Amino acid sequence: MKTPGPEKRDPRTPDLVIGLNAVIMAGREDLPLVLVIEPENAPCALPFGLFEPEAHRTFELALRDFVKDQTGFDLDYVEQLYTFGDRGREAPLAALKGAETARVISVGYLGLAREPKPLPAGGGVWADWYRFFPWEDWREGKPALIAERIEPALRAWARQPKAPAQREARWDRACLAFACDEAEWNEERALDRYELLYEAGLVAEAAHDHGGKPQDGLGERMASDHRRILATAISRLRAKIKYRPVLFELAPERFTLGGLQRMTEAIIGVRLHTQNFRRALDKSELVEGTGATTSATGGRPAELFRLRPEALRDRPSAGIATPRLR
Repeated sequence: MKTPGPEKRDPRTPDLVIGLNAVIMAGREDLPLVLVIEPENAPCALPFGLFEPEAHRTFELALRDFVKDQTGFDLDYVEQLYTFGDRGREAPLAALKGAETARVISVGYLGLAREPKPLPAGGGVWADWYRFFPWEDWREGKPALIAERIEPALRAWARQPKAPAQREARWDRACLAFACDEAEWNEERALDRYELLYEAGLVAEAAHDHGGKPQDGLGERMASDHRRILATAISRLRAKIKYRPVLFELAPERFTLGGLQRMTEAIIGVRLHTQNFRRALDKSELVEGTGATTSATGGRPAELFRLRPEALRDRPSAGIATPRLR
């Protein structure tokens, strides 16, 4: 009996390569930031590189090397975010080192930085993430962009199917995502909103991937599917601060309660009820006063607080409730 030889690979089958993306977030009061690379004559991108099994012992070590080389930033806290493998929404070909025909499986990571430290010239830059998702910032109320541009475009998209049930289902999705027809705004659905705009052909990435003319002004385009990856990270972080104390990975070591509230509002994109926020903070038992004050906020000196050293050990699952101002 003839021993079967190795199975021949179909030359039409593209190679699979593994890419690594980093979403590195930092916070200032009133300003949520993400670390991006801004190449000339190309959309900005998240730090990205290919995993090379012979050169890299682990995904995370490879990621740290990519981020340091491309941006000059040393990663601290990092966790795996999601694995992205959609065909047609792959990594920038310039980064693939000749693997233009490969199918890219991209593993995204979320990193948090306590402060947006200055970066060397020619490296990455800290960008306001609402530059890419202007419809996500509700701190001053419902953005005009939604009523003026997004809702009419989604209504037109919802009317396209012939079947009434399909038209109704599309509009229901739009209402749930963008708080149309008196639906409630859910800040955690940032990824759902971006995916809906992509499906409706209303963002530049959809036109790039599938052809067609995108709506102008619906946020700045990013390379490849990096805006989708960033939307995933925003959704994750907005949800996670409510059940895990990750906010303190972004806050300075000493902070005022007002500053902590403004940072929380910047991340989730809505204003919070101050008294209820502070009650929730007291109930969490996460912070304690330092006895020191600061007058940097103007007006009366404000007390400085810090994360209780015992808080993570005593209550490892604690987060901060976000009672919004209505």
